[in-house]
Amino acid sequence: MWDHPQPRGKGEDVAADPAGTAEIRGALARLRRMTGLPVAFGGLVEPGRSRMRISEFSGAATLALSGLAVTSGNGLGGKAVALARPCVVTDYSLSRQISHEYDAAVAEEGLRSVLAIPVVVRRRVRGVLYGALRTAQPLGDRTLNTAVVVARDVEQALVVEDEARALLCEAGRRPARDTAPGPGWEQVREAHAALRALAPRIGDPALRAELLEACGLLTPGEGGQPVQLAPRELDVLACVAAGATNAVAAERLGLRSETVKAYLRSAMRRLGAHTRGEAVAAARRAGLLP
Repeated sequence: MWDHPQPRGKGEDVAADPAGTAEIRGALARLRRMTGLPVAFGGLVEPGRSRMRISEFSGAATLALSGLAVTSGNGLGGKAVALARPCVVTDYSLSRQISHEYDAAVAEEGLRSVLAIPVVVRRRVRGVLYGALRTAQPLGDRTLNTAVVVARDVEQALVVEDEARALLCEAGRRPARDTAPGPGWEQVREAHAALRALAPRIGDPALRAELLEACGLLTPGEGGQPVQLAPRELDVLACVAAGATNAVAAERLGLRSETVKAYLRSAMRRLGAHTRGEAVAAARRAGLLP
């Protein structure tokens, strides 16, 4: 069975792994696992266009739907895009609630009962998650509600990615790491702390690596005696350096306050520091923080 996107070549080029693809792909596996539906598929709405393209699959038996462009308002997914709300049919080919432009592809895959859940970020539909049965039977409220929860998780992940990309753009306008601290350096430190806080929450490996690379560009590089800190120790220290309390750092990093304190104590020990301020100063001397 096809668990990854398979090119179908319907006459138009498909963008290579656009932003959000990794989140859609992971969500489909969760959707099947949490609902027991045998087939899940989905894709992203193309930027600036009123259609989405089906590109990700979990449990599909054919290539029938691969690369299919679904126009807003058409079919079940297009209806979900147009209305920005979940849509369900018990028997796709016989349903009078939808138009039938895509019946041939749906029939080739052998799908009958289908749900389509829009992924909505800041009032804009960014993608659609589908789940389906190969038999015509009602999809109950429990299945629908679970699918909605999975879609909400994707929405939150896309919000985080949007914030990360905005920070990357902002970081690109900051002084280079070999620039001596000046009037704008506090903003550099704030950007560094925000990037480090977001990186562990990013599902897209390429974007996560880009965030960490940007963090490196915002730091001055190795200073005196080399010091090694674990990634989470550095995350906590970056938040502290930006003025965050333990409670605020915990909220930003998705950790418990006790865990933040443990990481901070460990970082202080590695840096030979006795206070938070000493730890931040030592990390800056070592070139670990801007």
